[in-house]
Amino acid sequence: MSIRLTLDRLLQSQGFGSRKYCRELIADGEVAIDGAVITDYRAAFATAGLTFTIFEEKWTYREHVYIALNKPANFECSRKPSHHPGVLSLLPEQFSWRDVQPVGRLDHDTTGLLLMSDDGPFIHAQSSPKRHVPKLYRATTQEPITQQLLTQLLVGVQLHDEPAPLAALSCVAVGEHQLDIVLEQGKYHQVKRMLAAAGNHCSALRRIAIGGLTLEALGLGEGEWCYLDAEHLSLLNAKREE
Repeated sequence: MSIRLTLDRLLQSQGFGSRKYCRELIADGEVAIDGAVITDYRAAFATAGLTFTIFEEKWTYREHVYIALNKPANFECSRKPSHHPGVLSLLPEQFSWRDVQPVGRLDHDTTGLLLMSDDGPFIHAQSSPKRHVPKLYRATTQEPITQQLLTQLLVGVQLHDEPAPLAALSCVAVGEHQLDIVLEQGKYHQVKRMLAAAGNHCSALRRIAIGGLTLEALGLGEGEWCYLDAEHLSLLNAKREE
């Protein structure tokens, strides 16, 4: 949907600061559209497909942003981190102004695919336990993986404070000390707690897929991010083919 916005409001909506600051950027000749410097903050533009440059860096207008991040270890999924840097520090500063937030959480020592957005309904929908979106994790274990361990995880293990056993949708060994496990519940520390309940210990954990969206297909290196388009977003609702 296209709307028309004055340039100061447009820049503010994209996270470049307060309207006052955006007006200063415009007056200083730091903003260009279609190669032409615009110095009148009251100039209005249609937002659909609009591209603009600030400090000679090109941007595209986006009503909302949908982001995939390959989260490194020792970053917190919080806007107010306490013991480690927050994941927002890995993104351009204007995303903080846009109120971009992690969709769900990964522990500070868990790596891999993390979604982020400033679209409240999207965040709520993706975080809702009612959605049953399968998530694929690769876990490294302290003890060797046995068939008995895999069977336990598939049948279900009882966790403290859970009314019923929790089971993996699928669970396969990919190495002597590595397994791929698919869950849909999203409970607190679920993979680590399930492995502990089954008699092993999780020494490293990486999320490699959400629905049909895989970290491998996105091609993101550790700490890198990208925008998600409509095709990517549709994959979030797709079931993985095992």
